[in-house]
Amino acid sequence: MKKPSISTEQGRYFLSDRIREEVNFRETLQSRGFRPPPAQKPAAPGRKIIPLPRRDSWNIPSCELQEAIALRESVRDFSEEPLTQVELAFLLWSTQGVRDVLHEAAVLRTVPSAGCRHPFESYLVVLRVTGLAPGIYRYLPQDHALVLEKERANLPAYLTAATHGQRFAGRAAVTFIWTALPRRTEWRYAEASYKVIALDAGHVCQNLYLACQAIGCGTCAIAAYNQSLVDELLDLDGDEEFAVYLAPVGKIRSRLRIKTEQN
Repeated sequence: MKKPSISTEQGRYFLSDRIREEVNFRETLQSRGFRPPPAQKPAAPGRKIIPLPRRDSWNIPSCELQEAIALRESVRDFSEEPLTQVELAFLLWSTQGVRDVLHEAAVLRTVPSAGCRHPFESYLVVLRVTGLAPGIYRYLPQDHALVLEKERANLPAYLTAATHGQRFAGRAAVTFIWTALPRRTEWRYAEASYKVIALDAGHVCQNLYLACQAIGCGTCAIAAYNQSLVDELLDLDGDEEFAVYLAPVGKIRSRLRIKTEQN
């Protein structure tokens, strides 16, 4: 992929919404009558599909929203305690869960997205989740299930290297990796897609932070990573689909224990 040049001026232009004034929305794929890209990337034939616990079976404790917002913080110190599949299901539903399907271009989820395009896939690097073997999984939100993409040795070391030495990524119980499929948003917004894709990623990760508060977990968003290493880990082409955001998740170590270890 050819490396583009970018200046401060171009970067600030990207953050503004001036590009919208230049887009001919009559020429978008949507306006020209093309069907939207699938809202969910299908599982490859023969891959193992793992149904997740449904909401009516969860025992997630209630969490006061005001308290969750007040206590939200980035956590990089995790215990060795695994997540349960119920807890993982809750986090996945909170970040990309499907609430309703109106039609193929309107799949309503638990997070907002520009034009209801939801351009992300949620991959999981699982290290410690009860009942799941370590490996690379992907969430299928319309099925509320996981697909086992592949198993790979030395995942903690690979994650640490792929995040430029951020060792807490290799110590998490599970690391969320969100990939973008720009074509989903380009179908409606063409060149105006890229700012809103970045904004959408923020909506998703903030829901993860808040949901973690309900189950005694912590997370820390990572935007500094080696693009090639992360894309290679997930077998992505780096153009039609590529990683855009990471968030390791784990149980928070006892503050008392941390204080004792420091004395």
